[in-house]
Amino acid sequence: MDDFGTLARAHTTLTAVQQEFLKRLLVLFPFLADLAHARVRLYLQTKDRKAFVIAAQEWPRTVYLPPDGTAEGRVIRAMEEPVLCHAVESRHFIRGKREWNYGSMIDMMVQPLVDGTGLLGLVCFETTSEMAQSDGYEHLLSAARLLLRNPRRHLNAEMFAPMSASDGIVLTDQYNRITFATTAALRIFRVLGVGSLVGAHLFDRQITQHIRKESQETSRPWEREIEAGALIIRERNLPLMEGGHLLSRIVIVSDLTEVREKDKEIKVKSAVIQEIHHRVKNNLQMIASLLRMQARRSKSSDVKDALQESVNRILSISVVHEFLSEQGEKTIDVGEVARHIFDLVAMSMVDRAFELHSECAGQQLILPSSYASSIGLVLNELVLNATEHGFAGRSSGYIRLTLAEEDGYLLEFEDDGIGLPEGFQPEKQRSLGISIMRTLIEGDLGGTIRYANREGGGTRVTIRIPKKES
Repeated sequence: MDDFGTLARAHTTLTAVQQEFLKRLLVLFPFLADLAHARVRLYLQTKDRKAFVIAAQEWPRTVYLPPDGTAEGRVIRAMEEPVLCHAVESRHFIRGKREWNYGSMIDMMVQPLVDGTGLLGLVCFETTSEMAQSDGYEHLLSAARLLLRNPRRHLNAEMFAPMSASDGIVLTDQYNRITFATTAALRIFRVLGVGSLVGAHLFDRQITQHIRKESQETSRPWEREIEAGALIIRERNLPLMEGGHLLSRIVIVSDLTEVREKDKEIKVKSAVIQEIHHRVKNNLQMIASLLRMQARRSKSSDVKDALQESVNRILSISVVHEFLSEQGEKTIDVGEVARHIFDLVAMSMVDRAFELHSECAGQQLILPSSYASSIGLVLNELVLNATEHGFAGRSSGYIRLTLAEEDGYLLEFEDDGIGLPEGFQPEKQRSLGISIMRTLIEGDLGGTIRYANREGGGTRVTIRIPKKES
């Protein structure tokens, strides 16, 4: 829409009000192209009236049309488009032909848009001669032209959403008598038990037996799903009004049976996956409880510390599965997971007299669930290293995780502890935590991890993870 405004201001003398009218009209273009089985273009006259600029165009999804390489914004000399010139002069609907590609002609149907001050633009429907001469095409074109008359001030764009080649189209006259139905519509209604459509009243009992009466006689577009036996049909009813009177109705019918079946399958699979995550979380917590019992029975402080570290690693993975079981998503919010792990460490690994202050900052970072366990373990190790080594001999400490999306995923962890020792080389460290992080980041996620001292004291760990190719 912004591109349209830029083109209009640069090439035409259209007022702001006229531009706003045309912007509302452009919302209909995808639907118009599908309805008319044609490419729809909006041509605007240039300021000198010697050329036209293509301000907008839309290709149909209901029929294949070969591309011609012409883009929006292209300026075409008026002498090259005699059909457009004729429409400008007559201010009436014009038919003609133009060359599509070298040696290939198409049918061109031009509807001038006129208000009290003059010509606003030209809407051109371009399609193959075979389509333009097919049975019933005039009904489709007439319905598309009716839609161009007066776009509603507050158009419900969802009601005029694009169609697909499998959707059926039914058209009526001002008395709700069906004047045309596509083959797809006839097939769908035949399954509903309706043998003949053309000539019937749209609201005959046989046709409307699955639709509530109060939803029918309305001047506003409406949509409803119909269950008929094993079928699920979506019907969009679009009345075309002028001066409070009905001109025609466009009814779009879509067979959603297969789509809804797939939706049900996805919901069932999602529920199963959520239950699996829930059970995994419970099992991990049970293992953690057993390790705690073992730690309490041990007389060795080294064994107790090792078991407690293992408990915390297990619980950090449990946090991830808890998130996945509650949200049922294929993604995780790293910030939310980090906050839970920070709290978990503060409660289970830090002395009660120690004050651990934590913060998550930066962008909301959403990662695929396949990253979840690895990220959870890495965050756990970062906090453990800070509390065990960075804050030794202190009564409080501060940790911060900053998240960003920069050519991949960036996680920057900082603490205000004593920092890294001089000559620190992570690859030569025998620390289990550092080894775990390097394996997870570099091996599992294909990323990098860098350690450095902060200015003013403390440690900074920078983790970069590439995005997986879709």
